[in-house]
Amino acid sequence: MVDLSALTAGGMLVAAFAGGAFGAAIGGQPAFIFTGFLVIAGEAGNVAAEAVASAANVDPAQVGALGLTGSIAFGPVFGPHISFAAGAAASAYAAKRGYMETDFDYHPAKDINYAFGTKPDVLLVGGLFGVAGYLMAQAMMAFALPWDPIAMAVVLSAVLHRVAFGYDLIGQPSEGLLNMRPFAEERLRNEGQGVTDGGQAHGGPMNRLLVEPWLPQQYKWLNVGLLGLVVGVLGAYIGYATGSVYLGFGISAFSLVFLSIGIENVPVTHHITLPSSTAAFAMAPEGTSVGSLPLIEVALVGAAIGVACALFGELFQRVFYAHGDTHLDPPAAAIVFGTFLVAVLAALGVFPGSSWVPAL
Repeated sequence: MVDLSALTAGGMLVAAFAGGAFGAAIGGQPAFIFTGFLVIAGEAGNVAAEAVASAANVDPAQVGALGLTGSIAFGPVFGPHISFAAGAAASAYAAKRGYMETDFDYHPAKDINYAFGTKPDVLLVGGLFGVAGYLMAQAMMAFALPWDPIAMAVVLSAVLHRVAFGYDLIGQPSEGLLNMRPFAEERLRNEGQGVTDGGQAHGGPMNRLLVEPWLPQQYKWLNVGLLGLVVGVLGAYIGYATGSVYLGFGISAFSLVFLSIGIENVPVTHHITLPSSTAAFAMAPEGTSVGSLPLIEVALVGAAIGVACALFGELFQRVFYAHGDTHLDPPAAAIVFGTFLVAVLAALGVFPGSSWVPAL
């Protein structure tokens, strides 16, 4: 007798391998932009189907509610733990191999916008990291751990690629982990020398900055905190207005297309919109909708969670990104923090539930 569950599991691993390889082929950030687009499409379809079903008094499934969000955007095709994480791992591997000729300002292993096309060994690395990301997320889901398993898998995948390819986990913070002043003063490391890995040039900048903040336009504490407040309100409001906990995240993720094409001051916000929207939904008692709550309360909670996640993301980038050589994603870490915070607040009775986050 054929074990259909085993066949399904094997098929998902194959799909995850393909998703990871595709993420390496087009680059981690372009793959994540596709995630955002598909979340918008999937959630817009679901919202429309709910509206039509409500008007016609029928089951939303009968009017074609889309499953794009779960099956594609967060699944083995464009799930960030698969395609984005694989793209980041591919850059780390390719930089070590000396494949990357780029004018990227930082270490080329941090260039997650780089597409590798059809390079076989890079695609293989991407595929393997796609499988690793899928397995890590599935394990966390199986144990119902109280945070976003996809975001945590993105973080763990980056730790894995640093260890696997011989990069320092944190880097060399010669003037303090949290000190961004060397960047503001444009101070350099390896002055007058090519940046090297293992004695072989990798095509990086001749005079590399001593400190490389994740986003040069988004690293000052006050600025980051204010952004978190504003975007936290917007994330909560989008959920309140549409009934979709993920739509704000999709909009934020897709907005990275502007950063990807060179509009330098576009902020990165998906680590703010998702936790703030999740917190808004956690405020609704069982059997009620977030739209039935007072909007001012929803907005204030969104603002508070948004500020907390924005500041945590900045703290994380100062420790794990600014001094390192590869992309270890601050937004993913902030989403883990924010969703865990929602679970903690629910366990303490501050929120009546924890939305889609497993309860403590």
